[in-house]
Amino acid sequence: MTSEATSRRTPEPTTPVALGLAAEPVKAGPGAPAAAHVRAKLDHELRELLAREPGTRAGADPEDLHQMRVAQRRMRSVLKTSGGLVGPAAEPVRADLGWLGQALGEVRDYDVLIGHLREVVAEFDVRDQPAGRRLVSRFVAERSTARRRLNRALSSPRYAMLLQSIAQLARPADHEVEAPPADRRGPADLRKPYRKLARAVAALPPNPPDDALHALRIHGKKLRYTAELARSGASKKRAAKLQELIKATRKFQTVLGDHQDAVFAAEKVRHVLPEADAEMGFVAGRIVEHELAKRARARAIWLDVWHRIEKAEHAVG
Repeated sequence: MTSEATSRRTPEPTTPVALGLAAEPVKAGPGAPAAAHVRAKLDHELRELLAREPGTRAGADPEDLHQMRVAQRRMRSVLKTSGGLVGPAAEPVRADLGWLGQALGEVRDYDVLIGHLREVVAEFDVRDQPAGRRLVSRFVAERSTARRRLNRALSSPRYAMLLQSIAQLARPADHEVEAPPADRRGPADLRKPYRKLARAVAALPPNPPDDALHALRIHGKKLRYTAELARSGASKKRAAKLQELIKATRKFQTVLGDHQDAVFAAEKVRHVLPEADAEMGFVAGRIVEHELAKRARARAIWLDVWHRIEKAEHAVG
């Protein structure tokens, strides 16, 4: 392969300075305007996204893609809850971050699935492991196809324009748009994401559907990201209380993330069964059984973790 072809496939990484940002990350102190905290958060997360992009393109370490996706999600959450502070351009940028999240999410789901199934198969009897590896190899092939789609997205004009748009929002402005005086609670207001999560929990039946628990996880993640932004502009005492809320939402995310991973893995493995031979079918059945047990464990504890969130949020006030 020629160096020219390689260059076309792997563009030079975009730097913060090339996007018009300062060489060093922007910081906003406790007394800064709320909009300054939003811009500083966007600046930080955009730098993280750019730093993880080369590794995401290469695909050698799944953690790069994971952290790039986390940066994308945090920016999208910030713009959802506090985008009005940085102007009307925030909403189109949030929409394009959703597009990027879909491209990153497809590959991330396969990374998690493949890594987990390899661990499960490694615990099986030696005689069952070859069939298990053949099953996993199907998902590896599907991931390769998804990764090609992702790299095309990262090389597209839409992605390049998205980076420029985020940088424009992140750059300090001469005049910051403040929240109305009656609602000056810092750079982020916890009330809306908390109420959404609380209402979603209250609406659940005794044995919630899988997709309802997945939706709870998304609500919890939004609350966590909002709390992280609120912490940046908080007093020392309030920041400590917010940290407890962040810990509780992180645990909530982990428990319901384990639940969703188990549901996803079981469903993907079930789809293989019609084409599987006897050995692979046997292993697939064992994997599905394993995942259903994991799902049950998460269902047994998620409500306790929710009560920790309630307590932490009430303490913040």
